Amino acid sequence: MRVVIIGSGSMGTTHAAGWHSLATDGVTLVGIVSANRASAEVLTQHYGGKVFETLAEVLPLVDVVDICVPTDLHLQFTLQAAAAKKHIFCEKPIARTLADAQQMIEACNAAQVRLFIGQVVRFFPQYQSVQRALTQGKIGELAVLRLTRVSYRPQKEAGSWFMDFSRSGGPLLDMLVHDYDYARWLGGDVARVYTRVSPPDAGGISDYAQVLMRFRSGAIAHLEGGWCYPPGMFRTKIEAAGTGGLIEWDSDSTAPITSYIKTQPGAVADVGLPLSPLTIDPYAAIIQHFYEAVVNDLPFAVTPEDALAALQIGLAAIESAQSGKPVTLPK
Repeated sequence: MRVVIIGSGSMGTTHAAGWHSLATDGVTLVGIVSANRASAEVLTQHYGGKVFETLAEVLPLVDVVDICVPTDLHLQFTLQAAAAKKHIFCEKPIARTLADAQQMIEACNAAQVRLFIGQVVRFFPQYQSVQRALTQGKIGELAVLRLTRVSYRPQKEAGSWFMDFSRSGGPLLDMLVHDYDYARWLGGDVARVYTRVSPPDAGGISDYAQVLMRFRSGAIAHLEGGWCYPPGMFRTKIEAAGTGGLIEWDSDSTAPITSYIKTQPGAVADVGLPLSPLTIDPYAAIIQHFYEAVVNDLPFAVTPEDALAALQIGLAAIESAQSGKPVTLPK
C-alpha cells in the first residue's frame, strides 16, 4: 500500500507515525503534500518519502490519499482522489456542511473507492470497554450517558483555521464530533439536540458548550466540551448509566491516559490530543484498521454514513446554540 498524506500539521504528523508503524506490512509513505514545506520536510526526513507541491503530481504513485487538512477542504481533495480511483482516509469531521459530506460519499461510491473518516475515539481502549459492557448487557439498557472532552485553545491562533468558525465550527463541531459519534455508537440514532454555549468571541467561537441529546430510544446524553482550559490540560470522562448498573471512566482518576504532546521543552502541542497509557496506540490502531479493511475487503468500523450522522448532530448543536431552541433531527 502506497500512501500520500495531505497536510503536515498535528494530525498529518500523527498519521505519518501511524503509517510508518506498518512499514513491515509493506506500507510505504510516498510523500507529503503541504502548504508548509518546512514542516513537510521534517516529516519526510523522519518517515521517508518526499515533499510534493500538489496532489495531482503524486496521485499516479499512490493507492491511498490520507487527508489531514482543514475541514472545509475535505471535499475538494476527496473528489480529486476519488476521480483518480484512490482509497481515502480523511480526518474528522467528514466535512463542514452536509452537502459537502453527501457529495464526498456519492463521489466515492460512484468511483468504487473506500472512504474512511478518522473518528479515533472508537479506537481508544477505555471507550471500547464501555461500549462492550453496554453491548454485553452488563449495565442493562442505556438510560443516561455523560461525556466530557475539554482542552485548551489551539495555540496558533493568528490566522488559524480553527479560529475561523465558518471553517472549523469551533469546538462544538471540531472537538465534540468525537462524542457525537461515540454517543450514537452506544445509544443509536439521535432525535433531538439542545445546546447552550459560553458567549462567543468576535470570530463566533464559543470556548465552552453543553449539549443535551435525546436518543430515539428515549435515553438521554449530556455532553460538555470546549477549549476553556489553560494550555496543556486535556480532560475526558465517560459515564454510562443503565437499567442494571453504571460504568464510568475519568482521565483524572487514572494513570495518565490524557496528556499533551510537547514540541519542545516548556511548550505544548498546537492542538490537544488525548493519549492512551496502554500498549495500544489508538492513532496507530485506526490506521491499521483502515489498512486491514482495504487489503482484505472488510467493512469499516466507522462508515461514511456514521460520520455523516455525527456531522448532522454537530450542525444541529450549532443551530440550537444560535437559536436558543431545541433542534429535532430528521428520521
